[in-house]
Amino acid sequence: MNAGDELTPLAKEPVTRLQLVKYAGASGDFNPIHWDPERAEEMGLGGVIAHGMLSMGFLGQYVSDVAGPERVRRLRVRFGAMVRPGDELTCRGTVRSVEGNRATLDIWAENQSGEQVTTGEAEVEIG
Repeated sequence: MNAGDELTPLAKEPVTRLQLVKYAGASGDFNPIHWDPERAEEMGLGGVIAHGMLSMGFLGQYVSDVAGPERVRRLRVRFGAMVRPGDELTCRGTVRSVEGNRATLDIWAENQSGEQVTTGEAEVEIG
């Protein structure tokens, strides 16, 4: 891993409403904006949106796949745009810097339109 390296992308299957319901059960976040279209409309969201932590989980999987789960030291993200059922997210990243046995990665999940929906950074052990 060297500064400037582009990481191999991870393409996820399209987000589904069933996935959101299952995620609600697993996370304990039963906010109806994630599964009830009428409630999400009432809240002015234009329909159901995915949990932000779902896209963070995708980025966690990505970093774990890149470096190995035992080498992930830090993961921070910022939620930038809503993810909706049908969206196809791709996780991408670049190596920002390498210092000793640690690398800092710039990571993001983008939708099928190339919009970055979740951005962040990770620190991983290397070597």
